[in-house]
Formats: sequence, C-alpha cells, structure tokens
Amino acid sequence: MKAILQRVANARVDIAGQTVGAIDAGLLILLCAERGDVDALADRMLAKILKLRIFSDDAGKMNRSVQDIGGGLLVVSQFTLAADVSGGNRPSFTLAAPPDEGRRLYEYFVAQARAAHPVVATGEFGADMQVHLVNDGPVTVPLQMSA
Repeated sequence: MKAILQRVANARVDIAGQTVGAIDAGLLILLCAERGDVDALADRMLAKILKLRIFSDDAGKMNRSVQDIGGGLLVVSQFTLAADVSGGNRPSFTLAAPPDEGRRLYEYFVAQARAAHPVVATGEFGADMQVHLVNDGPVTVPLQMSA
C-alpha cells in the first residue's frame, strides 16, 4: 500500500464542479492499494499517518501529529501511485490492486480512519476528481507499507 501525504492549510475534492470533500489544516492523503495488500497493511498505514510528527510545534520544529493539532484528513484514491514506468514511456498499472479490491481496501481505510479520527473527508473512488490544495510548507511525505 502506498500513500503520498501532503500537509495542507486546506484542501478539497471537486467532482463535476461540486465539492464532495474538504478539510482545513491537516493531511491530504493520496492512497493506492496494490496487488496483495490486506487490511492489516491499511491498519498499519493509518496508525503511522495519525502519529507522524510533521506539523510544527511552538519552536517551529516538526514535532506534532495531525491528532495533536486537531487537523483533518482528506483521503483520495490514487491508483496511479502504482505506476511502473520501467518498460517504456506509457505507465503500466499492473501493480495496482484490481478495481474491486482497490475499492474495498480504500473504503476499509476510510472506515478505520473515521473510527479513529474526528475529521475525515473523502473523494470518490474511481471518479474523475479535481483536487485543490494549499500545501503547507510545502511538506510532502511518501509512505509505503508492505507485508
């Protein structure tokens, strides 16, 4: 399972001109399920994300988590994180989980996030989305969990 975390001042997801998910300060999570991923990986990833200290404390050091600051999570499915470009100029997505399993793992991750954190917004799995964000820092962190 892969994710790109972006520390944001605010972020939103629009579909067909309508906002479907939005947060103020917090984390935009671009999430990708890969072949062979299981619920336990999603659980580990969420635990890491919630405790990752990438928000500034009073001294300006990255020493606070999204939980510490009471920030939001905006979770967006992003199967293209599984892109393999080693064979040419057109990406292959064979490493991504099949759509049904990708959706199941995405929805599982979101459900677990909502159970563990008070502010969770989402995009829509498989939709053509426009993601708007103000990257704070900028701080962008890649994260990968494997069995």
